[in-house]
Amino acid sequence: MGKLDGKVAVITGATSGMALAGAKLFVDEGAHVFISGREQDALDQAVEQIGRNVTGVQGDSADLGDLDRLFDTVKQDKGAIDVLWASAGTGKQGLLGEITEEDFDAAFMLNARGTLFTVQKALPLFNDGGSIFMTGSNASLRGYPSWSVYAGSKAVLPAYARVWVSELRDRKIRVNVLTPGQVGSPMLAQVMNEEQMAQFESVIPRREMGRPEEIASAALFLASDDSSYVNGQELVVDGGTTVI
Repeated sequence: MGKLDGKVAVITGATSGMALAGAKLFVDEGAHVFISGREQDALDQAVEQIGRNVTGVQGDSADLGDLDRLFDTVKQDKGAIDVLWASAGTGKQGLLGEITEEDFDAAFMLNARGTLFTVQKALPLFNDGGSIFMTGSNASLRGYPSWSVYAGSKAVLPAYARVWVSELRDRKIRVNVLTPGQVGSPMLAQVMNEEQMAQFESVIPRREMGRPEEIASAALFLASDDSSYVNGQELVVDGGTTVI
C-alpha cells in the first residue's frame, strides 16, 4: 500500500530536477500526478519518464491564463486535488548595482506572484485535509553574494504559509514550505559555472551536492499523512549548510 494511494497531486515546474523526482515518487506511492512546465518537449519527456498515472499540462506558472488551463484540466479529469506542490521557480545571479528591472520582475513574477496564484487557483478544487507546500530556497536563509533578488523572491513563501495556515484552518488544509539547499539539477547547471558549483558544494558539511531524490523523499513526507501534525513550517533540507 502506497502512502498516496488514490490521491491526486499537482506539481508545477516538474519537468526536471527535484520536482520531476518527486512526481515519479508520488506515482510510485499511488497518486495520479498532474505536472506542468513551460517547454512542451521537456514536458513530454517528463511524462514519458514517469510512465503512468501522469498528465502533463504545458504552461507558465507566472501566466494566470496558463494556471487556469492547468486547473481546468485537473477539474475535468479528476475533479479534486489532495496535494499541491508549487515548485515552479526561477533565479539568476546579480550583484547589487548590476540588478536590472527585468531580473527583479522575472524572479518575483514567478517565485512570489506565480506561487501565490497557483495556490489560490487550486483552492476551489482542494479536498479538506489536503496538503499544500511550496519550494523555498536556503538562499533566503544565508547571505550568498549575487543572489539577493532570488533570495528575496523566495523569502515571501514562509510568510504566505503562516498566514494561509490561519485562513485554511477550518478546512484542515496544511501549508508548508520545502526549502532545499544546493541540489544537483539542470537549473543549477544553467545558472552556475564549474567554479561556482564547486564553491557551493564546499559549504555543505558532507562536501557533496544534494540529489533530487533526497528532496523528493522530503516532499513525500509533506504530501502524506506522515506529516499530519506539521503545519506552517519551513522544512530545510540542505545537508546542514545553513547551521554551520
